[in-house]
Amino acid sequence: MVLIKHPYKLAWDIAIEWQDPEYVQGLDVNNLREYIDFFPTSGLAQVLRGFMTSEISPFPPPPRTPAPTNNEKSDESSSDEDDGGGVTLDDFSMLAEDRLAMMIGGMTDSPTSVLAHRLMGEYYQFLDEHESVVELMRNANRLASEESNKIGKKFKNASQSFKALLGTALVFYQSPKNHPEAKALFDGLLKENPTSTPALIGIGLIYEEEDDFVAAIDFLERALQRDPTNIRVKAEAAWVKAINGDYIRGREELEECLPRIEAKDMKSRDLLAQTQYRVGVCLWNIDTSKSARKDRKGAYSYFLASLKSNLNFAPAYTSLGIFYADYSNDKKRSRKCFQKAFELSSSEVEAAERLARIFAGQGEWELVESVAQRVVNSGKVRPAPGSKKKGISWPFAALGTAELNKQDYSKSIVSFQSALRITPSDYHSWVGLGESYHNSGRYIAATKAFNHAEQFESEIEQRQDGETWFAKHMLANVKRELGSFDDAIEGYKSVLQNRPAEFGVSIALIQTLVDSAWDSIEKGLFGQAAQRATEAIEIASQVFESRADAFNLWRAVGDACAVYSWVWGRIDEFPDVNIKKLLEEWTTTYDVFTDVDGVSVDVVLAKGLFSADEEDGVRRTRCLHAAILAHKRAIHASSHDTHAQAVAYYNLGWIEHRAHVCLAPSLKKKSTRYQKAAVRCFKRAIELEAGNSEFWNALGIVTSDLNPKVAQHSFVRSLYLNERSAQTWTNLGSLYLQQNDHQLANDAFTRAQATDPDYSHAWIGQGLLALMLGDVKEANLLFTHAMEISGSSSLITHRQYSQSTFDQVLAAKNVTNVADLVQPLFVLNRVQSMAPDDLVSKHLSSLFSERARDISSAVTTLTTICGAAEADYEVTESPESLSRFALAKADLARSQLANEQYEEAVESGDLALQLCDEDSGNELSAEDRQKCRLSAHLTVGLAHYYLKNLDTALEYFEPALKESKGNPDAVCVLAQVLWAHGTESSRSKAQDILYECVESHPNHVQSVLLLGIIALFNSDTEGIEAVTAELQTLRTDKLITDAEQARVGEVLRSIAAFSEEDSEIRVMSEVQKDVILHPGSTHGWSRLANITGDVKAAEMAVLTAKKSIFPRGVLGAEELSTAYAGTGKVGDAQRGIMVAPWKKDAWDAFSNGISA
Repeated sequence: MVLIKHPYKLAWDIAIEWQDPEYVQGLDVNNLREYIDFFPTSGLAQVLRGFMTSEISPFPPPPRTPAPTNNEKSDESSSDEDDGGGVTLDDFSMLAEDRLAMMIGGMTDSPTSVLAHRLMGEYYQFLDEHESVVELMRNANRLASEESNKIGKKFKNASQSFKALLGTALVFYQSPKNHPEAKALFDGLLKENPTSTPALIGIGLIYEEEDDFVAAIDFLERALQRDPTNIRVKAEAAWVKAINGDYIRGREELEECLPRIEAKDMKSRDLLAQTQYRVGVCLWNIDTSKSARKDRKGAYSYFLASLKSNLNFAPAYTSLGIFYADYSNDKKRSRKCFQKAFELSSSEVEAAERLARIFAGQGEWELVESVAQRVVNSGKVRPAPGSKKKGISWPFAALGTAELNKQDYSKSIVSFQSALRITPSDYHSWVGLGESYHNSGRYIAATKAFNHAEQFESEIEQRQDGETWFAKHMLANVKRELGSFDDAIEGYKSVLQNRPAEFGVSIALIQTLVDSAWDSIEKGLFGQAAQRATEAIEIASQVFESRADAFNLWRAVGDACAVYSWVWGRIDEFPDVNIKKLLEEWTTTYDVFTDVDGVSVDVVLAKGLFSADEEDGVRRTRCLHAAILAHKRAIHASSHDTHAQAVAYYNLGWIEHRAHVCLAPSLKKKSTRYQKAAVRCFKRAIELEAGNSEFWNALGIVTSDLNPKVAQHSFVRSLYLNERSAQTWTNLGSLYLQQNDHQLANDAFTRAQATDPDYSHAWIGQGLLALMLGDVKEANLLFTHAMEISGSSSLITHRQYSQSTFDQVLAAKNVTNVADLVQPLFVLNRVQSMAPDDLVSKHLSSLFSERARDISSAVTTLTTICGAAEADYEVTESPESLSRFALAKADLARSQLANEQYEEAVESGDLALQLCDEDSGNELSAEDRQKCRLSAHLTVGLAHYYLKNLDTALEYFEPALKESKGNPDAVCVLAQVLWAHGTESSRSKAQDILYECVESHPNHVQSVLLLGIIALFNSDTEGIEAVTAELQTLRTDKLITDAEQARVGEVLRSIAAFSEEDSEIRVMSEVQKDVILHPGSTHGWSRLANITGDVKAAEMAVLTAKKSIFPRGVLGAEELSTAYAGTGKVGDAQRGIMVAPWKKDAWDAFSNGISA
C-alpha cells in the first residue's frame, strides 16, 4: 500500500510505526510527508507535522512548488471514502504556541502511537518541559512494552530513546530528588549501548550536581568524543573542569565555545548567556584580589554580556549582586539584583541567602520565612542519598529563626533539627534549637543543645570573635529554670567577664541571685540566702546607672531587700551603703502612696550612731523601707507597660503587707498604715488587670482582718478565675476558720488538699480545725504531715509542728527517745533564724534541749529569754512580759540545777517564786502558776540539798508537796531528802509519806521501790515481805515501762541477796523470773550473763538490745553499749565504744579482750 501510494491508514501506520530507527532521522522523510498528505487530521500526522516544522527537525524542508499562474481550481476528485480522508494543509509556517497545541492534540488522538510519543518527548525536551517529559516517557515505556507483547516486535531503539529522554528529564526535574532513578536508567542504557551519548551526558550532569567533578569530567569527555560537534557538551565539560579548580583551562575552553555559539534562537541565546557567565566566574576566581574583582572590564563585563544575551539568566544577577554588595558598596543595586535572581530561579541559593540576611537585618521576618521556604521547596537543600554534595542548612536555620520570632516553637524546633541533620556542626542552629527548647519549657533538651553548641565554640570564635556569648547566656537561663542556680550564676558571670556592658545579662544575674536567695530560704540555707541577696544588691548598685529605668532591675532589688525580712537573724549583713547608693536619687519617684504608708527615703538614708537597743530596729525598718521604695521605683519604670505596672503594684502590695506582718503584735491590733497601703496597691493592680487571680487572692489576704466580706468576695473571685489554686482555697478556709464556720473551713481545706496534696498550709489549716474541735491526735498527725512536705520558710508549719510534738512529749508515759527530739530542735533553730524575736519558739527550743540533755544550750537560751522579757517589762510593764519572765526564770533555775550551777539555780528559783506570786501582777492562770511554783520549789529545794543545806531544802519541799497536791513523784523526792537528812524523825516522816503515797497511788512503782529499800535498811522483815509481794504483782503489770521493770528486778534481787537462807539460789531465781516474764527486755539477760558468765545469755542481751533501740523501742545508747560490753568479745566491745564512747564498761571490755 505504501509502495503504490494507496492511502490505506493501517498499512501506513504499520510501515512507519514498526521501523524503530536508532535515530528519528533514519525515517524516510518522503513517506512521512506523504503520510501527512494522506491523513492530515490523524493524531500521528499532527505530531509529525509539528515536529518536522520545528527547530529541532532533522529533516530538510520540503521543496517549494511554484505558485499557479491562473485561477484553476485544484482537482477535487479525490475520494472521501478513504480512511482518514480530508483536505491537505500545505502551510507549514505557524507560531510555536500553535505548533505545541497541534502536537498535544495529536497526542490525544494517537495514545497508542510509539513514534508519536518519541517525537513528542524530543520536542518537550527541546522546550525544557522536563515534568511533561517525565510523565510522557513513563507512559511511553509502558506503551512500548504493551505493543511489543501485542505484536511480538521489540521496540529496542524506541525503548532506549524513551529511557534516555526520561533519564535526561529526571536530571533536571526536581533535582536532585530524582537523580538516583535517572542514574539507574543511564546505567541500564550503557549496559545495552556503552557509547550512548545521552547516557554519558546524563551521568556526567548527575556527577556534576553531586560535586563529583572528576567522574563528571570523565563521562562528559567520553560523550564529547562521541559527538565532538556538540557545543553544549563541550561547554559543560569545560565548566566542570573550572569548578573542579582548574579555572584557567576551563576559561580557555569556554572562550573557545563562544564563537561557535550562534544566537539564532532562544536556546542558543540561553547557551551563550550561560557560557559568558561561566567565563566571568572563571575570571572572578582566577584573580581574587579586590582590584581585579572591582575591574569592570573583567568578570563584571561578562556578567553584563550574559544578561544582554538573556535578560532572564538568574545566575548573572546573583554575581552582579555580589559585585555591587562586596566591591561597589551599592546596597540598593545589590538588593535589586538578588531579588531579580531569586524571582527568576528559586535555585539561586546564594542570592536567597543574601536576601534573607538583608531582610533579617531589617527585622522583616515574614520575608525571611518566605525566602527560606521557597529555597526549601526548590529541592536544592538536601542532596540525594549517596551524593558527595553537601546539603544547605541555612534555609532551615532561617525558617527556625523566623518561627522563633513568631513564638511558634514547635515548628522552629523541627526547622533547626532539619538544619542540623544537614550540618551537624552548625553552631547557630544548635543555639537556635536550644532557645526553642527553652522557650517551650523543654529544659533538659535545651541543656543538651547548648552543650552541643559549646563543642563548636572555638571554631566560631576563630571566625567571629565574641559570637558565642549568647549560647552561654541561654545555657545559664536554662540552668536557672531548672533550679541549678549555682551553675546559672557561674554562666552569667562567665559572659560578663568578656562582655561587661551586656545589661540584659547583668539583670539576669541579679534576678538569678535573688531566685537563689529565695530557694535557699526554702531549703533552710539562711546564711547563703543573705549572701545571695547582698551580692544581688551589690551588682545592681554597679549597673543601675546605665539603665536606671529598668523595671526588672528595681523589682529584683526590692525582692533582694525583702529576703532579709525572712532571715532577721542575718539583718546585720544588710548592705546599707549600696542601698543608699541605689535610692539616694530620683526621690520624686517614691511618692506613690506616701500619704498612706508614710515611707520616704529618710530612714534609708539616715546617718548617725544608734544605741544597741535601737540598732536592730533601725536596720529592720531600713530593710523594709528599702524594699518598698525599690518597688515604688519599679512602678515608675513600668509606666509605659500596663501589665508590668500591674505586677509592680502587686509586688509593692506584698512588701507593704510584709512590713505589716513584721510589726510587733501590739502594733497590729488596729489597722496599720502598711496594711492600708497594701489594700490600695492590690486594688490598683486589679484595676489594671482584673483577670489575674493572684491579685484577687492577695486582696483577700490583706482584707481578712479589715473586712471579712470583701475578703470572701476576693477569694471567690480568685477561684472563679483559677479554681485550681490550692493557696486560694487554703486562704478561704482560714477566713472561714476565723469566722468559726467549721464546716465551710473543712470543705475549703479539703478542696485545697485535693488540688495540691503537697501544699503544707492546707494541712496546717485542717490541723488547727481539728485542735479547735478537740481532736488532738488527728491534729498532731496533720501537723507532722505538713512538716514533712513543707519547705523551710513556712513559720506557721514549723511552730505548729514543734508545739504539737512538745505536747506529745508531755503526754507520753514512757521516756522520750532523744532521737525524737532532734527534728523539733532543728525546726525551732530555723524559726529562730527567721524570727529571732520569737520568744515563744525560743522557750520551746530550750525545753526540747533540756529533754535532749543539751543543758548548756538550754541555759544559754533561757538566759537570753529572761533578759529580753525583763527588758520588755521594764519598758512596757505589761503583765504578759512579767508572766513570760516568771516562767522562763523557773525553767532557767531547773536547767541551772541540771548543769550543777546550784547557787544560780537557787537565785533564779527564788526570783521565779516571787514573780509568779498572785500579787505580782502577772497574767498566769491558776494551772500555770501552780506548775511554775512547784517547779521552782523543787528546783530550789534540790539545789539547797546539793549545797548541803538540808534544812533549807526541806523548807522548799514541803510547799512543793502542797503545790503538787500529793503528786507521787514529788513525794518520792521529798522522801529521799528526808531520808538523807539522817534524823530519826525525818526518816520516819519519809516512811510515813511514802505509805500514804502507796495507799493513794498503789501502782506508783517508785514509791514501792523506795519503801522496799527503806525496809532493807531497817531490816524490817514484815515490811520486806509486804513490799516483795507488791513488787511481784507490779513486775507482771504490762503498764509499767521497761526501765521501771529493770528497777523492780534490781530491788527484788537485792532483797533476795540479803535473805538469811540460800541467798544465791534466790538471786538466781529472781534473775530467771526476769528473763521468763520479760524475754524481750535487755536487763534480765544482762543480769543472767553477769551472774552466770553464760555467753549465750550475753548474746541474747545484745540481740534484745538491738531490737529495742530507735525506731523499734526507746532503749538508749548507753544500755546498748553495756549489752555489747557484756559479751566479752573484742568486736562487740568496739561496737559498744562506737555507740557510746563515754561509757567505761565498753572500754574495760575492750582492754580485757585485747590483753587476754
